[in-house]
Amino acid sequence: MLNKKTVDDIDVKSKKVLVRCDFNVPIKDGKITDENRITAALPTIKKLISDGGKVILCSHMGKPKGEVKPELSLAPVAKRLSELLGKDVVFAPDDTVVGENAKKAVSQMKDGDVVLLENTRFRKEETKNEENFSRELASLADIYVDDAFGTSHRAHCSTVGVTKFVKESAVGYLMEKEIDYLGNAVNNPVRPFAAILGGAKVADKINVIGNLIEKVDILIIGGGMAYTFVKAQGYEVGKSLLDEERIDFAKEMIKKAKEKGVKLLLPVDTVIVKEFKNDTDFKTVPISEIPADWEGVDIGEKTRQIFTEALKSAKTVVWNGPMGVFEFENFAKGTYAIAKTLSELDATTIIGGGDSAAAVNQLGFGKKMSHISTGGGASLEFLEGKELPGVAAVNDK
Repeated sequence: MLNKKTVDDIDVKSKKVLVRCDFNVPIKDGKITDENRITAALPTIKKLISDGGKVILCSHMGKPKGEVKPELSLAPVAKRLSELLGKDVVFAPDDTVVGENAKKAVSQMKDGDVVLLENTRFRKEETKNEENFSRELASLADIYVDDAFGTSHRAHCSTVGVTKFVKESAVGYLMEKEIDYLGNAVNNPVRPFAAILGGAKVADKINVIGNLIEKVDILIIGGGMAYTFVKAQGYEVGKSLLDEERIDFAKEMIKKAKEKGVKLLLPVDTVIVKEFKNDTDFKTVPISEIPADWEGVDIGEKTRQIFTEALKSAKTVVWNGPMGVFEFENFAKGTYAIAKTLSELDATTIIGGGDSAAAVNQLGFGKKMSHISTGGGASLEFLEGKELPGVAAVNDK
């Protein structure tokens, strides 16, 4: 599947290796609240250390938009990495990312040492993929390794531009695993192949639906985006989320599923509320009976049964987007039912990042899934069948 050089194909002994990680982790009061992305990067970092490379890590955090924002500094990440690796990770605090501190830290490195650069997005050139910053990053290293799947759909200096100015580039273990899982699922699945799509907006998933309907055996649609499909079937949706401009698209997909023999499952009942909050009156109604001043917030019990029953036969499942407002405990039942079902399947189960990854982890089923993607946007573009710039830029084998 993957014809890119990986960290197993390169010789890094005594060489300086610039590794693009995805350390875009949530930080509250200086404390990292979810370190999944940091731990996901460890296998690649440890491999490069044990092979005697001089490991220079870089990443973005948040959206500082080219300004230096102390609260978005990667300093806490360096501290946590030191603890996880059991060795000192030298942090180079340069507002320009590649400044005196970085150059000095790199010049003093011995084989197996680790340095972390400051937030790459402190430089406005980063997101514009401007050559001057790409050159500066490349000037620190002999080899470049991209292990940041979460940003591989963005053509930035640290994901794409830098590859032009280093002698050799490769992907890390995390990147390799993501591409193998997502790529095989979409292009070479063990059948029956089911896709579950949820979340709020149809617009975000249009291309995913369009691509997957050509490939899946079962397509399940829940979450806020389902109401556009409900409307396309001729029912009223009250105050539920509705994407007026996509009703025709939904009609077209319902028709296409029939033509292709794809089992398209939509909600038959829904949990509705008058007020959008957890502590409020709610009831379950058939999908055709949503009153004008109520809105749908989760799939109903019958729908949960139909969805879970259909999934029992699946051998490959890709899930992107929750079935309801899972942040509210009362309306997390649909998402919980899907997560629990997937955790019990004898199948390859792939969770496509973002909210679905958060939901699966929060509900305690994370360990039971075959693969949880670290990239929401990147995994969506992958499921759309797009080539990701960050992957394309790396040397082929």
